[in-house]
Amino acid sequence: MTQSQRGPRERMVFSAAQLIRRDGVGATGMRAVAAHAQAPRGSLQHYFPGGKEQLVNEAVAWAGGYAGRRVARFLAGLAEPTPSGLFAAMVRQWTDEYETAGFASGCPVAAATVECATSGDSTRDAAAAAFATWREPVAGALTDMGVPAGRAEPLATLMISALEGAILMARAERDVRPLTTVAQELGPLLDAAVVSPS
Repeated sequence: MTQSQRGPRERMVFSAAQLIRRDGVGATGMRAVAAHAQAPRGSLQHYFPGGKEQLVNEAVAWAGGYAGRRVARFLAGLAEPTPSGLFAAMVRQWTDEYETAGFASGCPVAAATVECATSGDSTRDAAAAAFATWREPVAGALTDMGVPAGRAEPLATLMISALEGAILMARAERDVRPLTTVAQELGPLLDAAVVSPS
């Protein structure tokens, strides 16, 4: 669904996620979200009576859902799904963006987590739920590829943690090297977790 096909509420949630990933929570104002979404400013109060906190939380939830849905798309693009192939596809999404559009944006869930770690419980909870929404399909994919269920969730956590850390380092260094490094180094470890059927 393109931005123009979304209703005003959906456009504002999407726009908030895009602005948070670029500017952070603190620098993302409600007026800027309405302008980015091409929505009437008055509609903010109508759709988000809880104000900016509600909008941020919904944007974070949207981002977690988006990341979770991408897992199926990554798998569909692999001729033979492997844990290392899935992780490489997750990383490639970011290397492609940084090589074509620059290093201005990161993950909105990470941005909200960093900025709200010492403030609102609701945003912390929204970020934790967003990471869980992302981790679940990654763990499910690993299980489907032959990783024992007891290892799938910890490895999914490792994959997402390594990716998020590499995104931060890539933005700081303005270089995709941290991303390509984690893909290369974690790939063999991830594939080694697959248990062949006996």
